[in-house]
Amino acid sequence: MSELEDIRQRRVREIRELSMRKMREQQDQVLSEQMQQAQELEAQVKQIIRQILSPEAQSRLTNIRLARPEFARQIEILLIQLYQSGRLKAMSDAQFKALLAKISSTRRDTKIDVRGREME
Repeated sequence: MSELEDIRQRRVREIRELSMRKMREQQDQVLSEQMQQAQELEAQVKQIIRQILSPEAQSRLTNIRLARPEFARQIEILLIQLYQSGRLKAMSDAQFKALLAKISSTRRDTKIDVRGREME
């Protein structure tokens, strides 16, 4: 009986290993597809931004992205939304700077000090 039990246990391990391998392959495939979709989306964003911003404004946005990536992404989303709604055609660097100044003046930064009180 011991030999039969050993065979069963080996078979169960083989089935588990096969199942785990298939799950890993599926996860890898899903991850690969998600990465490809993210790259395609990023390429579309860059293409639209190139249509909207002058080369100087694009350079300014690149500098912003280096210092504050999340803020740069928010600006890109705003620009694309304005562009797609027809409220924006193209922007020079001066117009882009004015938009950034407007955004910066409307932002409210709240800082929390170590005692837990809000400070502006």
